[in-house]
Amino acid sequence: MRIPRRRETPIELAERIGDAYGLVLILILTTFVVVMTLPPEGSGGRVAAVAVAALTAIIALTSSDVRPARVRLAVVLSIISVVAAVVAETAHVHALLGVAFVIDSLLLTVAAAVVLRRVVSPRVVDFRTILGAISVFTLLGLLFAFLYMAFGRWSGTPFFTGVPHPNASAYVFFSYTTLTTTGYGNLVPAGTVGQSFAVLEMLLGQVFLVTLVAGLVSLWRPGAAGRSGQADTPAG
Repeated sequence: MRIPRRRETPIELAERIGDAYGLVLILILTTFVVVMTLPPEGSGGRVAAVAVAALTAIIALTSSDVRPARVRLAVVLSIISVVAAVVAETAHVHALLGVAFVIDSLLLTVAAAVVLRRVVSPRVVDFRTILGAISVFTLLGLLFAFLYMAFGRWSGTPFFTGVPHPNASAYVFFSYTTLTTTGYGNLVPAGTVGQSFAVLEMLLGQVFLVTLVAGLVSLWRPGAAGRSGQADTPAG
């Protein structure tokens, strides 16, 4: 006799989504919305973007079961980045805002590496694995965007050719179009540093999609883990 499957509670559903990097992906999208929609010249917009990006990295680390000491270090760095952003906006120190962007990009880089390690280690590809891979891909776009914003703050010349004062949304737009190799051509890095990192982002984006994501999707068998568990259960 087939035993009916128990319906999970809302709390169990929330825990499963959080464990499957669902919260990480939501925070990534939140950071994207914050950077793209808040007033580019408003101090609150920049500070909010730095804070949400730092929180995204922290949640990604905790979702990957990173040791508490490393999570605490990430929290400290996140606080430093937010404080640097606040001081930069109040004292009008553009270079200090670049420091905040670099710290966030480093945190997002570590978060992407940690999640990627968890994605490639399981033998069975499940929903968590696919969602983790998507989170890593979208994290790449964010971390490069913050890196470009830092270069824009530190450089004495415009980061983009023909765009003297780009806002934060322009950097995010450029990062994701570069990551996906869409290449609209409306934003072009003016210097060697920007062009070099843009090429690196293109290569990472293509390698990630063609090798990892495509491979994981081809191996994903929805419900395979549940069927395997039922097969291993001895008959009563």
